[in-house]
Amino acid sequence: MLSEHYAVVSAVGFLLLIVSFVLMPKSQQRNLYHTLPSWVLFKSRDRCTASSKSPPRSISPEKKASADIPPPADYKDLFPPWRRDSLSVARKDKCLDIASEIPEFRVREGLIPFTVDFRTCNSPAATYTPMGISLAEVASLGDFTDYAELSGVPLPEPYLDFNIESALPRPYRPLRWSYHQTMSLNRLQTDWWLELEKSYVERIKERKELFDKNGTMVLDYLPGSELGCKEVMEMALQFLCARYPQYFSLSFSDDRGYVFHNGILHNETIIKRMHPLHVLLENVPEDFAVMIRNPDDGYYYFRAGVLCSSLGWSVKSKLGMQLKEIHNPIPDYKEKMEFSMDRYFSKLPTARPIQRGSWGLEIDTPLFMPPGDPHEKYREIQLPETDLPLSRIHLRVDWQTLRRLPLSGAIIFNFKALFTPVEDFRYEPYIPYLLLTILQHGKPSIMKYKSTWHVEHVVLPALQRWRKEQEESRMVPPDWEVGTLQEAPFFPGWEEQWRGRQGF
Repeated sequence: MLSEHYAVVSAVGFLLLIVSFVLMPKSQQRNLYHTLPSWVLFKSRDRCTASSKSPPRSISPEKKASADIPPPADYKDLFPPWRRDSLSVARKDKCLDIASEIPEFRVREGLIPFTVDFRTCNSPAATYTPMGISLAEVASLGDFTDYAELSGVPLPEPYLDFNIESALPRPYRPLRWSYHQTMSLNRLQTDWWLELEKSYVERIKERKELFDKNGTMVLDYLPGSELGCKEVMEMALQFLCARYPQYFSLSFSDDRGYVFHNGILHNETIIKRMHPLHVLLENVPEDFAVMIRNPDDGYYYFRAGVLCSSLGWSVKSKLGMQLKEIHNPIPDYKEKMEFSMDRYFSKLPTARPIQRGSWGLEIDTPLFMPPGDPHEKYREIQLPETDLPLSRIHLRVDWQTLRRLPLSGAIIFNFKALFTPVEDFRYEPYIPYLLLTILQHGKPSIMKYKSTWHVEHVVLPALQRWRKEQEESRMVPPDWEVGTLQEAPFFPGWEEQWRGRQGF
């Protein structure tokens, strides 16, 4: 009898739990779902049911599926985390009634089609973005809305000590050991999302010349990307005005609308007269790729971008591709990262932008190197040391950020290319030893992809000398066990060096 009593009590408790879950608002259901362990759920989080929209496994009969490769996932009904509670604060049209909750089924049924311009929809009140926001609500927010409130990412602190004449980028050294292929994501330091340096004027000029010469190889956009392009442009300009108020400002007038004033270039940009990506090209020396969620399958596709710093690819060669197609050339991506990255893109909140770095060794400082560029020939040979002094070899770091936009739900991949003469490593603790270890003992497939062989005959002897110097001077303990530095992506004492080189 006692066991029957406990069984009845357990059953009643379970039924009450189910009823509470069903009556719970949809947003709370989603949050609860993602916090529960997989054994509580009816469907395992790691083995999502595939649908007709899921990609095939493409495994040959001769090979068994790897235990490390999860099955294809169905993301069609999985929306990114919503922030509807921020709409009432950010809206400019206070007459529009904004509901705190929208049923998820209504959003699913009214999703804006993949290739439709948000400005041309006939039923804006019944058409939604993946963020659960109607196009009527988007319109009520107006231009240059409060993206800090909408996204949960505050505007940066003013950088009043900044001087464009002497500014240097922070010395990013994204070197890790043991070295294996992962995305190596870290939370973004939001004050440093867009980082200017003394080469600003020269770099803007170079990027505009690249567009004049290459056109859609560096800047292009597909239908359906309009809202995402508008959002990232407005967020970038708001950031510059908040971070560098001594150089940038926005104004508004009835006849010209919003105008961006650039005190470094001594010009102004009338926003409504050009496409948002061209506004970025004219004012922000960084690259932006706009990834849009396709409502037909829930995956993300590259639909627009201004990319003047790509190596071995271009906007034209990747535009329209799904995330996994873009990363096809990367070693181990399919086996180790594809599933994780698709899932990460589907769940990334607006309030948690991330940062990471990739690196390589280059002769000189090539910014844009599309397939077939003459500079690629350097990677196929080892020049005689008489023709390749150490001073010509640079560490190239592509410092990257990833963030979700709060209205369109688009994910923005943005990066800047930074070049450092390898000769600087002589005075940076641990860096020669760490880079030497990676070049000598890194996984062959990854090192081949990085294409460092063409300079190793010059770089390796220098790194060996500097490693010995640092050990003899006790800059590095002789018994140091090589590993990723605690200060990564920097090195011990980096900030003092960096500030000193800028004169403060």
